[in-house]
Amino acid sequence: MKNEIVLKESFEKLKNYVESAEFKGWDPYDGLNSKLFNSIPFLNKNRLARLIWIQAFKRNPINFRNVTIVEKDYNPKGLGLFLTGYCNMYLSDPSKKEYLDKINFLASKILELKSEGYSGACWGYNFDWQARAFFQPKSTPTVVATTFIASALLDAYKITGDSKYLETAISSASFILKDLNRTYDKKGNFSFSYSPLDKTQVFNASLLGVKLLCLVYEHTNNKELLEEARKAVSYVCDFQQENGAWAYGTLPYHQWIDNFHTGYNLECIYLYQKISGDSQFSDNISKGLKYYLDTFFTKEGISKYYNNSVYPIDIHAPAQLVVTLSRLEVLQENKDLINRVLGWTINNMQSEKGYFYYQKKKFFSSKIPYIRWAQAWMFYAFSYYFKEIENE
Repeated sequence: MKNEIVLKESFEKLKNYVESAEFKGWDPYDGLNSKLFNSIPFLNKNRLARLIWIQAFKRNPINFRNVTIVEKDYNPKGLGLFLTGYCNMYLSDPSKKEYLDKINFLASKILELKSEGYSGACWGYNFDWQARAFFQPKSTPTVVATTFIASALLDAYKITGDSKYLETAISSASFILKDLNRTYDKKGNFSFSYSPLDKTQVFNASLLGVKLLCLVYEHTNNKELLEEARKAVSYVCDFQQENGAWAYGTLPYHQWIDNFHTGYNLECIYLYQKISGDSQFSDNISKGLKYYLDTFFTKEGISKYYNNSVYPIDIHAPAQLVVTLSRLEVLQENKDLINRVLGWTINNMQSEKGYFYYQKKKFFSSKIPYIRWAQAWMFYAFSYYFKEIENE
């Protein structure tokens, strides 16, 4: 009971912070929104300059965004996480009209931010993004952002009955099936690309496409969605290591094994199994879950980033733990672990103002209050925790 009181107080502080910020903020990757950087043509057109600039902003514990004129903004994926969070809270307490008001506000804002010109509804980020493998202009839709957002719209539809939320989410399946590139193996299985502009094989991203197809199937009974989902799950499971781990992707520089992307993988494969009734991947789930729980969380409640390194301790990891265990329907049996992890995270990574820090490193911390990466994810996680605890 004492643990739950501490968690409630932490969540209320976070909720007050994000509502006072009106769900706007900065992001670890928003450096290319800098008006200063974009005023220098030879820099903003250069791939290496963009990569260095964005990484400098992401890695630096000092926030240069005010100095370089990076404005706070809505992040579509962040709005999707907040939307699901309020939906979970409303289901726990339908008497709270304020939750319903927030659901409609966030869903409407999400519809306004939709990317245009694709086969179905889709969303990207509110900034240009330069990665090692590719460059994505602002609002380029991704499978990751689209899945979290469309899932949230389905949550909102179940509460409000507003058909435009359902229709928009259903149309997102067409984006997944028609606009994303595919990489096939010899068996005819495949990986969805991260966006329409690349052909990378990132396992968690492809599986998030699976998740959306499965959720849309629940409303349409279109068997093609499950057939394509099965092929994408098979592709990823063939890359699972004997100990249950997955690397991030197939490229030579994607061979790390990390905490929260492992959680994504498990959540998505389990959802496919639950909705399809296809249990052929149950051993992959069991093996992966054991590896996840045994590898990434210490006895003190610290969430390790990598399989072989504690640091950086990233706020996304404890948040995804709650979601993964809730979605795999094993939260209650792992409640002690979750309470330990959340307790450590609150004590070490939450400010007095209510927001959560981005990362703790060995010798310093990045305490910049990122809206999507930190606040939205912890809000999302808390909502799953209390939805389960209050309905047990």
